[in-house]
Amino acid sequence: MLVLLPPSEGKAPSGRGAPLKPESLSLPGLGEAREAVLGELVELCAGDEDKAREVLGLSEGLRGEVAKNAGLATAGARPAGEIYTGVLYDALDLASLDAAARKRAARSLLVFSGLWGAVRVSDRIPSYRCSMGVRLPGLGALGAHWREPMARVLPEAAGDGLVLDLRSSAYAAAWRPKGEVAGRTAAVRVLHAPTRKVVSHFNKATKGRIVRSLLSAGAAPEGPAELVEALRDLGYEVEAEAPAGGGKAWTLDVLVSEVH
Repeated sequence: MLVLLPPSEGKAPSGRGAPLKPESLSLPGLGEAREAVLGELVELCAGDEDKAREVLGLSEGLRGEVAKNAGLATAGARPAGEIYTGVLYDALDLASLDAAARKRAARSLLVFSGLWGAVRVSDRIPSYRCSMGVRLPGLGALGAHWREPMARVLPEAAGDGLVLDLRSSAYAAAWRPKGEVAGRTAAVRVLHAPTRKVVSHFNKATKGRIVRSLLSAGAAPEGPAELVEALRDLGYEVEAEAPAGGGKAWTLDVLVSEVH
């Protein structure tokens, strides 16, 4: 099972660990594309601060993020699972999982990123600010920048098992499973049961809980249909319908009654 996650806008401080070693990151086929984004982002943020804030879409209160990006080459690095914070990651709470579940997380979780493309939670990265919606002056829109390298690398990373897609739309645009991989991909929506509407905060929290539940239980569904049964066994209310025709992803609706 490969679980595709969005990153978080807010991130924990880099700390005092050893600096980033780009060659140590998972999915080495993304290395050239990563170097291109990292190089331009550092150069941008080391120059005109106001221009950098405009490009990155940062408010005056986030001015410090520009300096942080300018120092990425020498900043300390920590496991990505410790860098990413926010509602989904608080609910997932990787640090409190038992040893077996943490090993499963290291194998199966893949976090998408405007800067790195995608990393595993065990990959050591510095804290940064660069969303997938950014358009860099030289490289252009990052979603488009990542599309070709992702199309080359991600099918192999997906292997022959289930792909559980929990990404937001901006990150989903960087790689859309196709063909045979799409047929074993399940994209999850979290809906407020009485209204059938997506509620952003609870959507993220529930996705974090879903991943935690699967990791803790050692669940290993082979495909979308098996995922539906696994989630129901774990107490989730799930609605799903197999797509018409082959080569299309499933959409699973997880229904929640309370919004908190």
